[in-house]
Amino acid sequence: MNKRFRTMIMAFLMVFALNVSAAELKIGYVQVDKILKEAPQTKSSGKMLENEFKPRTQSLDALAKKIKSKQDNLQKNALTMTESDRRGLERSVQDLKTEFNRKQRDLQTDFNKRKNDELTKLQEKVNKAVKAVAEKEGYDLIVYGGVAYANAKVDMTDKVLKSLTSQK
Repeated sequence: MNKRFRTMIMAFLMVFALNVSAAELKIGYVQVDKILKEAPQTKSSGKMLENEFKPRTQSLDALAKKIKSKQDNLQKNALTMTESDRRGLERSVQDLKTEFNRKQRDLQTDFNKRKNDELTKLQEKVNKAVKAVAEKEGYDLIVYGGVAYANAKVDMTDKVLKSLTSQK
């Protein structure tokens, strides 16, 4: 009886294994770095960030020119200036440099924060586009980067880019 039970279990497992292996698994691959570079949303968010931070960048450029002008004045006239005027101008140049460095750091920090916010929004759109393409074409598994090899048949990057372009 025990032998017959084992045989039935083995037969059941073999039939189950055949059914599982007979099911076709459709797998796709997406090159996220390519999508993030080529998506129209990337270009539009880049332009938006550039316009958003343009006034602050121009302000920094003007401050840099002011520093350069004062340094040139100091170099040119240092020998003819009184000691107190020279020290005052040196202090003024140093104060401007300190202000410039602080403003530059603040600008870089704010820019990076906004860039990351925009990147997060884009990643959400990419994920939705990947899901939409996968559901439409019946994929069972989609893999992002980190793949040693992927046949061109399973690369669905261009389909996702096309979907993102239509969302624009």
